[in-house]
Amino acid sequence: MKLLIFALCVVFAFSVLSAQTPAWQPSPGHTQVPLWPGAVPNARPAKGPEKTGTDTSLVAGRPWVYVSNVSRPMMTVYSPTGKNTGAAVVVFPGGGYEILAIDLEGTKVCDWLTSKGITCVLLKYRVPAPRLTPSHGAYPESPMALEDAQRTMGLVRFHAAEWHIDPHKIGVLGFSAGGHLVAAISTHFKKRLYTSVDAADKESCRPDFAVALYPGHLWIDDQKFELNPNVPVTRQTPPTFFAAGGRRPRGQHQPLAGLLHCAEKRRGSCGDAFVRARRACVRTAPHEVSRHGMASVSGDLAGDDRNDSGMIRF
Repeated sequence: MKLLIFALCVVFAFSVLSAQTPAWQPSPGHTQVPLWPGAVPNARPAKGPEKTGTDTSLVAGRPWVYVSNVSRPMMTVYSPTGKNTGAAVVVFPGGGYEILAIDLEGTKVCDWLTSKGITCVLLKYRVPAPRLTPSHGAYPESPMALEDAQRTMGLVRFHAAEWHIDPHKIGVLGFSAGGHLVAAISTHFKKRLYTSVDAADKESCRPDFAVALYPGHLWIDDQKFELNPNVPVTRQTPPTFFAAGGRRPRGQHQPLAGLLHCAEKRRGSCGDAFVRARRACVRTAPHEVSRHGMASVSGDLAGDDRNDSGMIRF
């Protein structure tokens, strides 16, 4: 009997181990590079070891891979597969500052960018624990992700010649929480949040352009349609492209889309600082999915009032 119990315990232990997934690794031929030469600034304990998982709730008909408990930030450089344009984009996956949607909003984006001759730098920024944990989440509640973004921009400019990048054509692109990180680094680039560690931190961390796709954390609440005051937009904020779904089910408006659409119609009277400062190209459109994001877009994108669509070009 004791032998049977022991055998069952061994089987159970191995089944638990087999259910655990290792830390995320890029595809063959690509290497993750640590951002920090020593200890990371403002380190927070992780909920557990870094893990990779698969969410079976389908997006565009496919499951997606995520990374959690990230406490050691890394970047992965993807070189262009065709003619090199000299441009580079640092990609911030979304995940609510709790996980990183590393393939859907990361590697797949890099595959597309590199096919267009653009160097892609995928940032695995810190998300060590749920955002409701004290000192975690979006800036300024936590400086970790923004510190990692600032550090990455400096490293990319520092290595621009080595990586065949034009240092004046380095932008950022992010989804959801990563879209907020785009806005954060686009408005907090004059001073590092951390003490300089090497020559890379002497480089500017201001993006030359920015792309924020269905970003979160940018409005005060769903009714006021006012920009988060922790995103202080000025004329120095890089030119920015926004894209967000125009409607949710039952006629509800996605808050950011409502803010940007209202600002477009009234030319800035709704409190949208990006538009008032003439730093934004804005696109809002109705979408057919009830989940987060824009898996399917329909309607007239040229400015059909019935569909709450609109576009601004500066």
